[in-house]
Amino acid sequence: MLISMTTEPELQRGVGEPDGFRRLWTPHRMAYIQGENKPTGPAPDDGCPFCSIPSLSDEDGLVVARGSAVFAVLNLYPYNGGHLMVVPYRHVADYTELDGAETAELADFTKKAMTALRAASGAHGFNIGMNQGAAAGAGIAAHLHQHVVPRWGGDTNFMPVVGHTKVLPQLLADTRKMLAEAWPQD
Repeated sequence: MLISMTTEPELQRGVGEPDGFRRLWTPHRMAYIQGENKPTGPAPDDGCPFCSIPSLSDEDGLVVARGSAVFAVLNLYPYNGGHLMVVPYRHVADYTELDGAETAELADFTKKAMTALRAASGAHGFNIGMNQGAAAGAGIAAHLHQHVVPRWGGDTNFMPVVGHTKVLPQLLADTRKMLAEAWPQD
């Protein structure tokens, strides 16, 4: 039901009935909402996508770059275009469980992700962080991952505020290719 400007509720009949609203359908988000591709438990063999992605091709797994201890992958449900995650190969849940080499390469890949995003998309800033545990908002709490979200001046517009929808200007496969080509080489 919609609440009109009067005190009487107005019944919304849906897409088939003209009601003055334009709709932007984002059916790909339903997979995320319904928990598709989420692990069934905390172990690596409980369907952890971060454990299975390294066995896929870069294109199929949306992998931007691979290191010896971590890899960079596009987020399948991005907050913004170019939203990357830096993920250790080893299935660990907490940042304190990383060894020195993993910690160093995670930091190095975060810097490289920022460099690639600036080169490929002219990002003005970044949100970088980890959600440690389900209570902190981690979608996949059992496998540590650091988000690198590019930001641009004015990228918070009416769509996320009013429509709770992000408009992404590019297919993920095209974004992956663009960022892989911009990834800094040692």
